[in-house]
Amino acid sequence: MNLGVDGDSITAGEQWSYHVYKNLGFASHHNVAVGSAVWYKRTMTVGGRSVTTQDYDSPDFAGISDGWLPTEDMEELQKQANNCAVVHVQHFLSDVKNGIAPVPDVFAFAMGTNDDADMLGDAEKACSGKTLTDNPALNLFTEAGAMRWCIQTISENFPDARIFVLTPIQSADPAHNAKIERQIREVFVKVTGAMSVQMIDCFHCTGICEKFENIGGEGRYLKDGLHPKPNGQALEGAFVTSRIRAEMF
Repeated sequence: MNLGVDGDSITAGEQWSYHVYKNLGFASHHNVAVGSAVWYKRTMTVGGRSVTTQDYDSPDFAGISDGWLPTEDMEELQKQANNCAVVHVQHFLSDVKNGIAPVPDVFAFAMGTNDDADMLGDAEKACSGKTLTDNPALNLFTEAGAMRWCIQTISENFPDARIFVLTPIQSADPAHNAKIERQIREVFVKVTGAMSVQMIDCFHCTGICEKFENIGGEGRYLKDGLHPKPNGQALEGAFVTSRIRAEMF
């Protein structure tokens, strides 16, 4: 079986999802996660000039950057605007089409840590209607709309794949955690429920807890109050492994 993954800096490279790949003996691990990513498309402005998220197959596609610091470099700003789950999914589809990655049997999303609370959108509205095309309720510039689009796009292209959506983990910052638990998690619950895919509650159940972490410094499982150390990656990977194993096998 083949594992496909998308996410942000907590997922990029060989972190929790690599442990899942190893723990469950998947044949492959194709990960298109990029640090600093969000779910949704964006328009970003600096010095009176604006850029808007491009599609991955746009002829002038600028690429994807994991940058997060303010910049006046318009090319870098365009790459930052392209760093979202919608574009990542388009990238994944291109990789499968071109033989770079196999068709996934399991696909896991782990996004939301970097999402702005003002960009959540109306989850019930975002999940209305049956199609993604010509759907006036679907706004890919909101977390809810982008999440629905990403889940449905993977499902339509790979109908036999099981899809899982991971909530963000706790950080060392209580204010950040309050945003995740009270606002972002609500969107996750509504959209995954409407799309009938499994949500994996990494916020409450991994064992990574704000009480033992330090903002900007090393704690029990986080190296800087946000990103897991190797033991944190293994811990999250073990929990996600248990949920996928329980749901699938």
